Amino acid sequence: MNKHDRKIFDAIFAPEVIALVGASSDGRKHTSRPQRALRRHGYTGTIVPINPKRDEIFGDTAYPSLTAVPKQIDHAFIMVPAAAIPTAIDECIESRVPVATIYTDGFAETGEAGRLAQAELVERARTGGVRLLGPNCSGILSTTPSCALSVNAAIEQLDVTPGPLAVISQSGSMTGGLLSRGLGRGVGFSRVVSIGNESDLTVGEITDWLVDDPATGAVLLFLETIRDPRRLAEAARRAVEVGKPIIVYKLGKSDVGRSLAASHTGAMAGTDDVADAFFRANGILRVDNLETLFELPVMLANQRPTSRHRVAVMSTTGGGAATVVDRLGTMGVEIVSPSSEVVDSLAEKGISIPTGPLTDLTHAGTRAEVYGAVLDELVASDHCDLVLAIAGSSAQFQPEISVEPLIRAAGRGKPIAAFLAPHAAEGLSRLSDGGVAGFRTPESCADAISAWSRWMPPTPVLTPDDAQNDRVHAVLTSWPELKPNEFESAQLFAALGIPTAESAVLPITAADDQIVESPVGYPVVAKILSSEIPHKTEAGGVVLGIKTAEELAAAVQTIRSNVRTHHPTAVLDGILVQKMEKGLAEVILGYRQDPEVGPVVLLGVGGVLAELYKDIAVRVAPVDLDEAHRMIDDVKGLAVIRGYRNLPTGDVNALAKAVVALSQLAANDASPISEAEINPLLICSDGVVAVDGLVIADSPRP
Repeated sequence: MNKHDRKIFDAIFAPEVIALVGASSDGRKHTSRPQRALRRHGYTGTIVPINPKRDEIFGDTAYPSLTAVPKQIDHAFIMVPAAAIPTAIDECIESRVPVATIYTDGFAETGEAGRLAQAELVERARTGGVRLLGPNCSGILSTTPSCALSVNAAIEQLDVTPGPLAVISQSGSMTGGLLSRGLGRGVGFSRVVSIGNESDLTVGEITDWLVDDPATGAVLLFLETIRDPRRLAEAARRAVEVGKPIIVYKLGKSDVGRSLAASHTGAMAGTDDVADAFFRANGILRVDNLETLFELPVMLANQRPTSRHRVAVMSTTGGGAATVVDRLGTMGVEIVSPSSEVVDSLAEKGISIPTGPLTDLTHAGTRAEVYGAVLDELVASDHCDLVLAIAGSSAQFQPEISVEPLIRAAGRGKPIAAFLAPHAAEGLSRLSDGGVAGFRTPESCADAISAWSRWMPPTPVLTPDDAQNDRVHAVLTSWPELKPNEFESAQLFAALGIPTAESAVLPITAADDQIVESPVGYPVVAKILSSEIPHKTEAGGVVLGIKTAEELAAAVQTIRSNVRTHHPTAVLDGILVQKMEKGLAEVILGYRQDPEVGPVVLLGVGGVLAELYKDIAVRVAPVDLDEAHRMIDDVKGLAVIRGYRNLPTGDVNALAKAVVALSQLAANDASPISEAEINPLLICSDGVVAVDGLVIADSPRP
């Protein structure tokens, strides 16, 4: 954190003088709450209420304006109506206030007019040297030193325990909910931030500062969207380096909006898939259960992301274990059986264990010497990377049997997760005090292990391929306008190094004299060529399996008739005649500039039913060859080209190279390409070939 950032960080979380603009003396109003909360939580600095109608509020001297305050103000908390916000910001500028938090709503969240007003406000503040938190921000909480600067009732009323967890929430009301849930789990907090509209200060920027905050050990994010992906990615990668996990609970799993996409890629790579790809690429853990936010950090203490995620499970209750293990199975988590070395070592101690994936100790395991010995062997063994220990009634009535061995095993370098099947408050308390992740529900336990199993080291930052970028630029500049048809799109794919089917263009009037010869031989496929008809099949613009000139002439007439019916005003560039190609499988390979996270690449089962199957892998682009192979492995339908049941093997290496090549479109920030898609890309026994493609280009990005 540089000197300037440190100044802003301290002004947010450790201000010596706070001005409450619009402070009220009426205890029933929200605008009176920050003053009470600050005092209740032991704030030792100076509180300056700003209210032109009062000389004093709750024992603190009030002033009519910020400019009338005789002290240097570190942080202005603004609670006046939206129309008065610009004046308040002007006073912040004049008084050289480094940070202003705007509680007031009515800005970007209300629509276009509010967005413009917010943009003007940010420009005004930046020009004057003021950083903004909000608008629509309920405030912040810091425990070291104490600063409860918030209108949130929960923050005012709760007794907040200092601790290592920092929270940034895009929902102001959820800050109190997250605090109360965490405190109920016995955890403590360092900083809590309601980020509001992120007009200026963003989740990414504050997360980046928290990576350098000695009071913070893990950062929990409650997100509705991703507004500053580059800064968040940078922060997350630094967090991995210093051992501070970033854990996110993100809303937005629905598919709303996919039907509006122009390409199959846009329709298939939904918000949730893209968010997962972003988190995975940058070493961020994602959970689906709110409770997991507070239990997972303990499990990750002193851990780093790894490429191996094998789980060993031991239990004294078969039914209790099944409640977790069944869930892990549906999540694709790898459960491993004990190694022969573990089995033999325990046998020498007179302990016999089953050799299946669940080490069920049954009633015999309800002795401390048995439970502890099995646990120690699993923790010491290199056949697994995490131990899941599940305890039955002993956790409630005899914690020395199953709880104490877990505490003794903690800190040996391997993560441990413990699920206590009964309600065992004392056992959970002991685990918490001993630094062991103890889970109250099978859902949160499975969720935590699943999140850990997807925790990979951040993907490498790749060096752009300058020669490839030059070839792409040459193709783009050759287009008469940024509305390429399929033939022109194929030129782009070829420039990327992706083989394309041999093709030629016939004039749209080619069949008027009934004599049409194919320039590429037979058999061929004929397609309408138009940048205004992205989905040719639906428009009746494709005829397959043409073997003669007569068939080609008939196909041209059929295509013209169909297209004029479905798209009467579309500009038609001609008829594309393409050599028929055969492959072992079809895939869809797509690139997209996502509005939240930036460029992504998609691979999935292709053809006309691609959207129906939605068997896909999505990554942040660009990717390297190793990541491309992992994408291929993730697509279940591509088992058919990996030698499944002795089926012919496809050229997986050629497919991986094609994935890498298309993903390289992300390497040029000034590229006008917003979407690019090959569907289908045929996988052959030797190589790949693109037989249909689509490129959507916009004006160059700034």
